[in-house]
Amino acid sequence: MHVRSLLYFFGEALKNVIRHGWMSIASIAVVSITLLILGSFMVINYNVSLLAEDIKGQVQIVVYIEDETDEKLRSELQRALVAHPELEEVRFVSKEDAMERLKRQMGDRAFLLEGYEEKDKNPLRDSYELRTRVPEDIPRVARELMNLPGAGYVDYGSGVVEPLFQFTGVIRWIGFAFMVGLALTAVFLISHTIRLTVFIRRKEIMIMKYVGATDWFIRWPFIFEGLILGLVGAVVPLVIIFYSYQAATQWMQGNIYFISLIPVDDIMQELVRVLAFLGVALGVLGSAISVRRFLKV
Repeated sequence: MHVRSLLYFFGEALKNVIRHGWMSIASIAVVSITLLILGSFMVINYNVSLLAEDIKGQVQIVVYIEDETDEKLRSELQRALVAHPELEEVRFVSKEDAMERLKRQMGDRAFLLEGYEEKDKNPLRDSYELRTRVPEDIPRVARELMNLPGAGYVDYGSGVVEPLFQFTGVIRWIGFAFMVGLALTAVFLISHTIRLTVFIRRKEIMIMKYVGATDWFIRWPFIFEGLILGLVGAVVPLVIIFYSYQAATQWMQGNIYFISLIPVDDIMQELVRVLAFLGVALGVLGSAISVRRFLKV
């Protein structure tokens, strides 16, 4: 396609957008509202996923060792844990270290543990704290570790870990289904808006056909029109989300500081890539569907 042809098609598309002002505004509004809802959901979904991943990263398996376990079994247990292909981190925590940690966690009430520091009075046990390469594998790996020689009680937060992983999985599927639904809705609305434009210009198109215009010569202005509507429709929600998310981030930092959000620059880079692409793609796709199914050119 020559540059002159591209400029002609783009010019015709721009004229159509301006000529049908209210229809264009309505179409842009539809795209903007759809992408605003989609972008807002993406922001929430990204931050929920970040929080879920942070929580999952803190979940670990703890293998407690009975005090009566001899050195041979302890060595066998250590070798088995270190060699386990699905364990990413194996950290030994002595009962003395566990007591010091507990005292730090209790803070001002640490005095309640006085007298338990001595080895023969320490009620805690030596343990191994483990992290798996894939957090979702924790329940299965924990069950496997229960059968290792020298392993006493194995704790991994049973009853809490499984619902957490199920919740994060459901969130991902809901987000995916929601985004697909909004994308289909946008295609439907844009295609009907372009279809109305095509219907209004049907006589002009018939004349173009009679004088020998090719199908693609007729199609391209509508495709460029959809591209313009989709692109403008994507810019509006990006501006709204940027200022809204920036304000929300500043408020969270001042009021709920223990919950961290994805930085504004990082989230906007992702949204610009996704929403700009979707806006253009939905506009072009909506135009293509209208021209193909309605005009039959």
